[in-house]
Amino acid sequence: MRRPFRQVDVFSPEPLAGNPVAVVHDAEGLSAEEMQRFARWTNLSETTFVLPPSDPAADYRVRIFTLARELPFAGHPTLGTCHAWLEAGGAPRREGVVVQECAAGLVQVRRRDPADFHRGLLAFAAPPRVRTEPVDVSYLGQVAAVLGIGRGEVVDAQWVDNGPGWMAVLLADAEAVLAVEPDFGRYAGEGTLEIGMVGFYPDGSECACEVRAVLSDERGGMIEDPVTGSLNASLAQWLLETGRAEAPYVASQGTRVGRAGRVRIDRDPDGAVWVGGATRTWVTGEVDL
Repeated sequence: MRRPFRQVDVFSPEPLAGNPVAVVHDAEGLSAEEMQRFARWTNLSETTFVLPPSDPAADYRVRIFTLARELPFAGHPTLGTCHAWLEAGGAPRREGVVVQECAAGLVQVRRRDPADFHRGLLAFAAPPRVRTEPVDVSYLGQVAAVLGIGRGEVVDAQWVDNGPGWMAVLLADAEAVLAVEPDFGRYAGEGTLEIGMVGFYPDGSECACEVRAVLSDERGGMIEDPVTGSLNASLAQWLLETGRAEAPYVASQGTRVGRAGRVRIDRDPDGAVWVGGATRTWVTGEVDL
């Protein structure tokens, strides 16, 4: 069956400098195995499949797959999927707000200018974290070894998991983050490891901080994600709560892998954190699934 398909670049104002996501529309009838097989074939960090909502409060439902597994939530796929859904003619039930249903629950997506969804600047409401405790000291030693740094170079570390499993590691500054040379061959633990590094730029810089997301894969290798919405969401919640950052701010990500990611963080008066950036479709067509 031929289904509409889009590939959307997310989180960069520069052409082809963000994080792409593959979006399959009208995905009813596909099994999880078929979705996973196609996601593996695209060879992108995530591929999404758009379905009718099962919750009456939602505008659409999405399933999100990495090369190896399904995720309950992910940030750049949320913005990319919403962009693709709107571009394909989707109309939200509420003016100015799209409600996405995913395995983690309902996620709101909006524009800073609610009157125009279609100019490519979208933001999602950061979902609640499911784990927020400090990282155990003994485990942190393993993490430092993976990053190739001394334990004393870690300013602070916290679990900031909002679905994918993120651990946040604060380093001295942005330069220290960019200098890290991770090696997951040094990891002796079980399962996968998802590390988000962050360090601040001097006051007056274009961006407030530099972010890097490094993950172990199922074969013990390493993946560096170009620009990561879910990580920036939970990092923002942590940094704002601890007084290390003030909203609004812009985070840079992807520098070490040749990208120019820019993630805008805003916070409403009620404390809700919003994670936004540019979205643009680069590929439009059909897939035979």
